[in-house]
Amino acid sequence: MAFDVQSLIPPLDGPMCYRPSFDIHAIVAGEQRMTDGQFLELYHHAALPDLGRWAFAAVSRHHPEDYRTYVIDRNINYTNICTARCTFCAFKRNDPGAADAYTLDRETIYQKIRELVALGGTQILMQGGMNPALPLSYYQDLLQGIRQHFPAVHIHAFSPPEFVEFSRFFNMPVPDLLAKFKEWGLATVPGGGGEIFSDRVRSRIGPGKCSGEQWLDVMSAAHRLGMHTSATMLIGHIETIEDRLDHLARLRQRQDWALANALAHYSAFIHWTYQPDNTPLDRKRKWTPDSGKPFEFDDGRTVRLADAHEYLRMLALARLYLDNFANMQSSWVTMGPKIGQLALYFGANDMGSVMMEENVVSSAGTTYCLGEEQICHLIRDAGWIPAQRNQYYQVLRRQDGADAPDLRPRKPGIFPLRQHKITPQEAGAYRAISLRTWSSRVEPAASPP
Repeated sequence: MAFDVQSLIPPLDGPMCYRPSFDIHAIVAGEQRMTDGQFLELYHHAALPDLGRWAFAAVSRHHPEDYRTYVIDRNINYTNICTARCTFCAFKRNDPGAADAYTLDRETIYQKIRELVALGGTQILMQGGMNPALPLSYYQDLLQGIRQHFPAVHIHAFSPPEFVEFSRFFNMPVPDLLAKFKEWGLATVPGGGGEIFSDRVRSRIGPGKCSGEQWLDVMSAAHRLGMHTSATMLIGHIETIEDRLDHLARLRQRQDWALANALAHYSAFIHWTYQPDNTPLDRKRKWTPDSGKPFEFDDGRTVRLADAHEYLRMLALARLYLDNFANMQSSWVTMGPKIGQLALYFGANDMGSVMMEENVVSSAGTTYCLGEEQICHLIRDAGWIPAQRNQYYQVLRRQDGADAPDLRPRKPGIFPLRQHKITPQEAGAYRAISLRTWSSRVEPAASPP
């Protein structure tokens, strides 16, 4: 069936719509590529509902299916000891002797994977700090051990900043390390550590971490080896809108190259908002849009923060701008389940992972946690069939039967406990209160003549 763009985007001459100075229909339909100037125009002038309608039309063109996807994996942070001193991170421990510094042994990691498999999980997302005390043999033994004990589990692990530090620790080029890790069992590379590529921003929020170009080079090396990766962006700290646009432009350019020249490419884009609690960056002054003054970089002394409106706005614009990215994830982990669900109407086609375990974002004060039943319910309630996928966005199971996690009959008597409890005596006293209704105060209507 032909895709009808006109039926999904708002009329350009409507009284409540912003009229772009360019042909938005052509961009939504994939006939033209959005320019940087057009991106900035929409960011500063288009209404959020319009952006949502345009992004929804674009994602419907990419994904006309009757389902939306999710994955069951587990986020395993194998160490929190890190040489970087990121000011937005509450998880890292720079002192290996700190009371809460840790490195997981293989058996602990195996047990976490056993729990994942018992829940029907198919992959692990394994990332950590850059720990200089770990030898190369730690990673070899870990990957080969996971592959031996759990051959069906997909290993999605070790972000670009880790590989850049591995290169320094072990005195080996990144492409050679990637090849070794792939031989040992690594399948795909996650997009952690992307933050914002701009050097002026990155040098202030991530001292000791790889540059934006190094991050991109690691991913290009992985693509050459046939390893798919994901791309990320962190918003709502000291970056400007132009910094965000620069980030997206570099991703789009590298994706163009990968699709034309490499064996693999970026499989998805995910962005999320900076979570300030317990982080050094939270001590900077906060900018508010109510000030009437535009946000400026000011050498990184001011934090802008990002709310749900800003998150959805950037998601919609990313969907329109990143025309060579097939998949975009909802970031309900930072935004909460309802905004995560709403993201499906603003450009996302995937709800991300069932959250068995999360340590980095929760260290910064955000603790949203959803199981498979809840994610399926959110997708179905939004109008799609939930479908479990793998890391390559291939559907493993459509949840359209009576045995779907959110459709199974609940066992009798299994309900959440009440938050507020009262005694039978208090309940009786409450029922005995004489209530007056508003109807007793209404004057009777006059009889008709």
